[in-house]
Amino acid sequence: MKQLCVVGVGYVGLVTAACFADLGNRVVALDVNEQRVENLKKGIMPIYEPGLDELVKRNFKAGRISFTTSYAEALKDAEYAFIAVGTPSGSDGSADLQYVAAAATSIAKNMTAPLIIINKSTVPIGTGDWVADIVKGAQPKPVEFAVVSCPEFLREGSAIGDFMNPHRTVIGSLDKDAASKVAQLHLPLRAPIVITDLRTAEMIKYASNAFLATKISFINELADLCERVGADVKEVAAGMGYDARIGRHFLDAGLGWGGSCFPKDVEALAFMAKEKGLEPKILNSVMDVNYDRRKEAVKVVEQMLGGSLKGKTIGLLGLAFKPNTDDMRDAPSIDISEELIEAGAKVRAYDPVAMPVARPILPAVEMVEEPYQLADGCDALMVITEWNEFKQLDLDKVKGLLKSPVLYDGRNIYEPQRMKEMGFTYRAIGR
Repeated sequence: MKQLCVVGVGYVGLVTAACFADLGNRVVALDVNEQRVENLKKGIMPIYEPGLDELVKRNFKAGRISFTTSYAEALKDAEYAFIAVGTPSGSDGSADLQYVAAAATSIAKNMTAPLIIINKSTVPIGTGDWVADIVKGAQPKPVEFAVVSCPEFLREGSAIGDFMNPHRTVIGSLDKDAASKVAQLHLPLRAPIVITDLRTAEMIKYASNAFLATKISFINELADLCERVGADVKEVAAGMGYDARIGRHFLDAGLGWGGSCFPKDVEALAFMAKEKGLEPKILNSVMDVNYDRRKEAVKVVEQMLGGSLKGKTIGLLGLAFKPNTDDMRDAPSIDISEELIEAGAKVRAYDPVAMPVARPILPAVEMVEEPYQLADGCDALMVITEWNEFKQLDLDKVKGLLKSPVLYDGRNIYEPQRMKEMGFTYRAIGR
């Protein structure tokens, strides 16, 4: 049994802490938010993630995971300290590292024995060296430590499965012994382990996310062409995906990407390139294509309703940036709602789990309790998030409740031919 400290109990930190505890380690999870820590002690999760509630409660009951706001308590007997705090985008696109700096400083002031400090947060290239300098400078007296980069590759909505069954574990450090110990910690996951230097490990994380975002923007740009030439982008993506060099994942045309990772990581990578005197043409285009999707969706609905949204009621099926999460960070629904309201429309919305998070973000949007209530009296529906329950709706009932049978499918969850046969004015993306 290893003794671990995890700083930060957001998406990455809480999943990391709970999963390592489930592997038999003793984990102390720390957060400076007292209310969040108290809630976790009572079994109240700060986020929605399938399976996380049960995992945390089971390991808390078994005594393998505990929660605290005290660095001294969290670091007592710890062999490893994971930094898993937020790194939001700054106004210029750079990653905001104030929480990483605060965590590194507090670790330095409270560590009393040799420690391996592991950057789990997604951080700019060179942050590992920077963290080492912070720790060295903040220590009251010299205590041996090493800094290791071990970036996370967790998808919201399937984070536990991704942690327990990773495609690979990336470990970067200038200290070979520390890298080996972190590799040993991950051996029970039985995944390929890539050991490299700090900066290369940090770049692998950014490069991976930027490439996946590029695939999404590529298929979305291709979807527009498919519409013009009469091709079906879903069939195109399926045909492409059989090629092992391309792969089927992240080739789903729709409203683009959002969330906590892709937006800030692509932007941060572009910012780093500019800082080094380079022009990140592909990265800039990836972002432009993605955010254009949201405005284009509103324009299409406007056309479907005769050229004006003024006085119309539009229902949004889904608010979270993707299914199986309540995360509203950079969700397409935010920009789409604001565009609709600016055009004079009234907006209603329903999401299975994200409405409590969405309400303060979208105060002008009326939230309703179920999809059929949403449809009742609307001039049009827009599919924003591809929740499974939307795929099973009684579409005849939906059509009867709508003021006009207009449906914009921003996630391609319905079949165009069937929708037209049912009498819907229907638009999908790239089909």
